Amino acid sequence: MTIESDARQTQFKPLGVPAPRGRSAFDWIAVLAIAIACICALPGIAVIAAALSSSLDTLRHLADTVLWRYTRTTLILVAATGAGTILIGVTAAWLVVMTEFPGRRALEVALVIPFAFPAYVLAYAYTDILDHPGIVQSTLRNVMGWGPRDYWFPEIRSLGGAAAMLTLVLYPYVYLIARAVFMTQSSVPFFAARALGHSPLRAFLGVSLPMARPAIAAGVLLVAMETIADFGAVAHFGVQTFATGIYTSWFAMADRAAAAQLSLGLLAFALMLAMLERVSRSRARFFAGQRSQPMPRLGLRGARGWAATSFCAVPVIFGVVLPVIALAAMAVDSQQDILSARYLRFVQNTLTLAFVASAVTVGAAIVLGTYQRLRPGRVSGASLYVARLGYAVPGGVIAVGLLVPLAGFDNALDAWMRESFGVSTGLLLTGSIAALVAAYMIRFLAAAIGGYESGAAGISPSIDSAARVLGANAWGMVRRVHVPILSPSLWTAALIVFVDVTKELPATLIMRPFNFDTLAVQAHRLAADERLNGAAVPSLVIAAVGLVPVILLCRRMARGSGFGGARS
Repeated sequence: MTIESDARQTQFKPLGVPAPRGRSAFDWIAVLAIAIACICALPGIAVIAAALSSSLDTLRHLADTVLWRYTRTTLILVAATGAGTILIGVTAAWLVVMTEFPGRRALEVALVIPFAFPAYVLAYAYTDILDHPGIVQSTLRNVMGWGPRDYWFPEIRSLGGAAAMLTLVLYPYVYLIARAVFMTQSSVPFFAARALGHSPLRAFLGVSLPMARPAIAAGVLLVAMETIADFGAVAHFGVQTFATGIYTSWFAMADRAAAAQLSLGLLAFALMLAMLERVSRSRARFFAGQRSQPMPRLGLRGARGWAATSFCAVPVIFGVVLPVIALAAMAVDSQQDILSARYLRFVQNTLTLAFVASAVTVGAAIVLGTYQRLRPGRVSGASLYVARLGYAVPGGVIAVGLLVPLAGFDNALDAWMRESFGVSTGLLLTGSIAALVAAYMIRFLAAAIGGYESGAAGISPSIDSAARVLGANAWGMVRRVHVPILSPSLWTAALIVFVDVTKELPATLIMRPFNFDTLAVQAHRLAADERLNGAAVPSLVIAAVGLVPVILLCRRMARGSGFGGARS
């Protein structure tokens, strides 16, 4: 019997090491993994319990007043954003993969850059550009001699405006997935369609697009989950969705029962989207194929080539160039000093939360991934599945789901301490850094798990067997073998979580400690007060931080297929 097969049969008894030591190390990993899964499940359980235990009068009041409006607006926003991301993402992906046109190489990478911008940052920039006192309408009035009531102009502070902002920052989800699928598709069906007399466009619509449909559907469902979770852009534009309704019920109306019931509705919608995404992703694997030969690019010359260039350049211009120019001009006029003690405190708070949350989240991913790797089974699989669900749960729902049990615990402990010892403990967990970091971990743990699994797939089981033969227990194997090998993937995952934390708004608004504001909170507060010039300063810093992982992604794209070699 080989060492590898023997190690699989004995599970965690490391050869040459006393069995209790190995079992003890693994037991700690199992306990931690199950505890992390329970923490991830806590918000959903708490929201369900709070919503079902609330009075039906609250639900009737919501149904009579805002529930259907929230539902209708959220569904329209999801549909409009999904359609926009499909149009831009799929078309741009097909153009950069299947055709050759002026500027293709640069645009293939530049199309990813809007990923770095939160939707609310674009909302602030385009409000300044397109609102009534903005440069566009002011120029129209000056040139045409119009008065305020002499012309019609689309209202940026609207449902359509919110959908446009979300489309500009979320289409890279669909673009990246569609690009990857088109690059790995078999060329044989496409050539067969061309041999039967179909034009390149008809061959794409009839062959390439149906083959890529499951993967594209998975990308669109990711877009839908991000759309229902968005708070900053819809709140700034005054669009009433479930996300804004939860925040309004919790803070403005102090109605926690309504917030819980609205959170339950949004949670159910998010989990349904998560299930659909997993189904689409599982189906997508069956449509990838091996290319028998490289797909030749279709040369687009003249007007067609410049039309393709224009189509791919438009989302980059409107998603990156114009917002950055507008925000920079607003920041210059804001008279706010990013180096002042106040702003340095915002930066420090943001970086502290991001560093701590990314470290905790990646550590949790290592524990869960190790548990699944070393003891695959129902318990480890269920723990990993529950931990992944956080990416589908909006930040506002997680915040409400954590605050309900934490506030109950703090109140019960304070009452017991007063009665027993005459001492008030106050709020120990509610409104603490620890609670906020837990919310971030739940929200972004799926990204860290994905980073761990992408690296762990390349670690052969024989390496684990060798570590056991050399006397390493479970912790030693993770610390001395797995982590060094996985360090590139883990650093990438930590960077993604770091950037996501700097952009996260609803959970931070609801759960942050008193007088502990971040750059995202400061930008939202200034924009809510219509001080858009001031909001531009923290918005630019957030966008600059978000560019870091996008630049790394672009470098990876530039080194990968589609750049150089036969594909060029």
